Amino acid sequence: MYRTHDCGALRIEDLNQTVTLAGWVQKNRNKGFIVWADLRDRYGLTQLVFDEERSPKEVFQKAQSLGREFVIQIKGKVIERESKNPNLSTGAIEVLVEKLEILNPSKTPPFTLEDTTDGGEELRMQYRYLDIRRNPVKEKLIFRSQVTMAVRNYLSAAGFIDVETPYLIKSTPEGARDFVVPSRMNSGQFYALPQSPQTFKQLLMVGGLDKYFQIVKCFRDEDLRADRQPEFTQIDCEMTFVEQEDILNQFEGLTRHLLKEIKGVDTPTFPRMTYEEAMKTYGNDKPDIRFGMTFAELNDLAKGKGFGVFDSQELVVGIAVPGAAGYTRKEIDGLIDWVKRPQIGAKGLIWVKCNEDGSYKSSVDKFFSESDLAAWAERSGAKGGDLIFLLSGETKTARTQLSALRMELAERLGLRNPEEFAPLWITDFPLLEWDEETQRYHAMHHPFTAPKPEQLALLKTDPAAVRANAYDLVLNGNEIGGGSIRIHDQELQSQLFDLLGFSKEEAQAQFGFLMDAFQYGAPPHGGIALGLDRLVALLGGEETIRDFIAFPKNNSGRDVMIDAPASLDEAQLEELALKILPKTKE
Repeated sequence: MYRTHDCGALRIEDLNQTVTLAGWVQKNRNKGFIVWADLRDRYGLTQLVFDEERSPKEVFQKAQSLGREFVIQIKGKVIERESKNPNLSTGAIEVLVEKLEILNPSKTPPFTLEDTTDGGEELRMQYRYLDIRRNPVKEKLIFRSQVTMAVRNYLSAAGFIDVETPYLIKSTPEGARDFVVPSRMNSGQFYALPQSPQTFKQLLMVGGLDKYFQIVKCFRDEDLRADRQPEFTQIDCEMTFVEQEDILNQFEGLTRHLLKEIKGVDTPTFPRMTYEEAMKTYGNDKPDIRFGMTFAELNDLAKGKGFGVFDSQELVVGIAVPGAAGYTRKEIDGLIDWVKRPQIGAKGLIWVKCNEDGSYKSSVDKFFSESDLAAWAERSGAKGGDLIFLLSGETKTARTQLSALRMELAERLGLRNPEEFAPLWITDFPLLEWDEETQRYHAMHHPFTAPKPEQLALLKTDPAAVRANAYDLVLNGNEIGGGSIRIHDQELQSQLFDLLGFSKEEAQAQFGFLMDAFQYGAPPHGGIALGLDRLVALLGGEETIRDFIAFPKNNSGRDVMIDAPASLDEAQLEELALKILPKTKE
């Protein structure tokens, strides 16, 4: 056998045992008459000793040639370590080597494979198989496995059936861009990789499976960022004969179970907030509620005083920053420059210092009295020692800009503790969004989302006012899941397609299979999809998902390790009836 123990197993109780170990050489230290080597595997690290006097001569000589990341097998006796390492689980012992076999030598790695490395991100992605050997990456992948198993066990115990759905499906016009796959056997036709198993899981409900789940790869050809990859993993779920409350309770239970099982955190019942309330109070539909700084709308207190910056705008809105009255002018100017960046796009920022003695100092003292500033402080909940920031503009824009500032301030003030968890549900989203560019409605979630039952009549008279029977699960300012009660009635689904601008022919061509299924006793159903990558990262105390994925893509969507995507040769292109057109000069 290659090993009797793993490299993290041996303790002082194992003294004088003869053991066989195998693994990688983490580092070695050659003192001439004695060689120490740290042997590493997934489970830990054991110190090996090659002694000129106590080890066989040929073994001691072979140990002189060991280098970092050599794969070796040893046999030897467990002895007590003179200089013990209390930070290592095997730190009380070492193994005096009697037999050494080099299973595979190694080139010198392009970066150090230790907890703190000298390798840049792109280099480590190029040699990802080496990066995985480092504890921080390895432990994240093990952590992901623990979360995944906890999800599977919980849902299986709750009666959910794990069903696989196809990866080669049909392209649909809604949502992000599809990745498409040419069909060799059906020349000129293409499959699409699924952005979600949405229609298939609905068909499984029509099929009577009652409770379905799948931990499934999904694909979206869209711009990337730290928490987004072209391929990602969903915990995809659907249930029949349920209302919104049933689904919220079921998946709140799953989330609370994960927080308890994985993090040891007991979480009370999740708060709920409507979409309208979230936008008005936090400026976005995935608020971080671990800290305050809620929005105060100040139109009635700030407009009509002769200050054109406020008087000419749709909304004046502010937040109170706790304990920030001591900010210097340089610090405030730095924040003003921050909101003026193109990514935020604000034209400026008004500030008010609430002094401990009850007085106020602002950037607009010329236009507003002490009593005006005191009214702003009362409305925003500011106290002595706080600083108020105000923005004005078109309602949606001002809220978005102030929301970005709120999150930046929270980071600077250390208010976003990764070991604190604040989940909540956002409900009552608009069903439809009007797109000025295309002059038509788009589904805010997807076209299979049911409207609130009491608002069905509004679909004919005021579609923009209709609220969706939809919900998002938010954790620490990140959306980790979203779902809805689905349409299960063919007539209502057809009505939605009409509102979304589909002709009858287009709707039939794209979704006829689903419409047909609704004619055969489709039950009421609904579900949710949780983003596994993001959920695991947040539970692991981070917001960047990349290190929790074994082989991630970079910000350009490339796998720099295998150099993909790549060109196809002419023979493959011809077989697939494809032709690459030359680039034209602009």
